[in-house]
Amino acid sequence: MALFLHTLQPFKSERPVNMENLPVNNNNGQSYGYTLYETAITSGGTLNSKNNIRDRALVFVDKHFVGVLDYTVQEIVLPDGKGSRTLSLLVENCGRVNYGTTLDEQRKGLVGDVELNSHILQGFIIHSLDMKPGFVNRLQSSSHWVSMQRRPSFPAFFQAKLYVNSSPKDTFIKLPGWTKGVVFINGRNLGRYWSIGPQQTLYVPGPWLHRGDNQVIVFEEQEADGKVQFTSSPDYGMTVDVQ
Repeated sequence: MALFLHTLQPFKSERPVNMENLPVNNNNGQSYGYTLYETAITSGGTLNSKNNIRDRALVFVDKHFVGVLDYTVQEIVLPDGKGSRTLSLLVENCGRVNYGTTLDEQRKGLVGDVELNSHILQGFIIHSLDMKPGFVNRLQSSSHWVSMQRRPSFPAFFQAKLYVNSSPKDTFIKLPGWTKGVVFINGRNLGRYWSIGPQQTLYVPGPWLHRGDNQVIVFEEQEADGKVQFTSSPDYGMTVDVQ
C-alpha cells in the first residue's frame, strides 16, 4: 500500500521557512527528516538555490522528477510548460555538525530564498516530515493508504507486513529495487538507506519484532519495485584498500 505526501497537513508561508522555525511540535520546530516546499510557477527556466538548501533537495515539476540540488549543484533548468504548474522541493536534513566554526550555521531545509530566472519565488505550501514516532503513528492511522495496483508517484510512503511465526530473532532488511529513503519497523525509525552504498542492509533487532504481523513502512524518494527482502546476514558492500 502507498501513501502520498499531499495527504499530510501543510503550512503556508510567503517565503521559505527553515525546519527549525516551522510551527510544528508545539511550535518547537522540526529537528530531523525532510521538509517538502511547494509553490506555483508559470514558466520554465533556471532555478537557482542561492546556496540556501540544507542539505539536499529533489526537484519536481508537477510530480515529474527534474534533478537534485545540493551544495555542489545550485542551479537546475526547469522544463517549459503551459499554464500554472507545481514546483516541489523535497529537502533532506542529512545531519548536523556539533563542533567547529559552523556550529551556529546548522539550520536545515530552505534557509533563504530561491530564484527562478532571477525572480524570488513566493507563496509556499510547506509539509513537515520529521520521521519521528508521532509522525509515523499519524501515518499508520491515515485513511489515505491506497493499493499498489498501478505504478505509484514518488516520493511516497509504502506499507507492508512481515509475519513472524516463532520467537523473533535479529535479522537484516534489504531493498535492492529501491533508491533512497527511510525504513520504519513497528513505528520505530530503523534508519536510512541509499542504493549507492556501500552498505546494502539495515540491522533489525529481534526485540523490535513480535510474533504475528509486524508493520514495515518505507519512505522512498524516487523509485521502488515494491519488494522488501529480509536476510539472516548483513551486506556491508565491497571493501577497498586504503593507501
